[in-house]
Amino acid sequence: MPPQLLPASAAAFAPRASSVNVVLSSRVEPWLTATLKRVNRVKRPLNSVAQHQRCLTETLSSPTAIWTLTSLMLPKAPESELRKDSNPLVEALFNYQLIHIEAYIVHVDMVLRNEVAFKLTPDSIESLIEYHKDVHCVDISANTYNWSEKEVQVKKLHEEFIQAINKFVFGTHVSALFLPTFRIGIILRAGNR
Repeated sequence: MPPQLLPASAAAFAPRASSVNVVLSSRVEPWLTATLKRVNRVKRPLNSVAQHQRCLTETLSSPTAIWTLTSLMLPKAPESELRKDSNPLVEALFNYQLIHIEAYIVHVDMVLRNEVAFKLTPDSIESLIEYHKDVHCVDISANTYNWSEKEVQVKKLHEEFIQAINKFVFGTHVSALFLPTFRIGIILRAGNR
């Protein structure tokens, strides 16, 4: 498989670009035409590849073009601070939070890889870093035996997490661009509908 070439906006700590990098093949898929016609409020001609590319670039470059990749149920506090209750539902309500992992598209390749590349939003990155520092690292430290370098290693672990989460780019098949008639983006693997 050819190496993935991503725009500078996909680099770690890079701000969101004003325009998404879109590469279309010489023939446009009918589902893409139908999706673009359905989601765009302004009716525009989509008779050529260039018109499709311009329309898709403008649509995906909008600040509101955000996708929920997943939602995670994570503890609100370190294990030692979690509320204990005989009712598991009460325990779950008080101890867990739902974090929505959202991303925007930085690159669409419908020629070489048939792939869409997503970068996490700053809010999602901030939420994950906060959870990692305030909960995960505290639990790791509490559940590991004491040694002289323990705090240094926990701090190093957190710094590595910050680097990794900012570098993270999620790639999936271009069918992720398919928006059903109820206008909710669904990330699908090829063949799984």
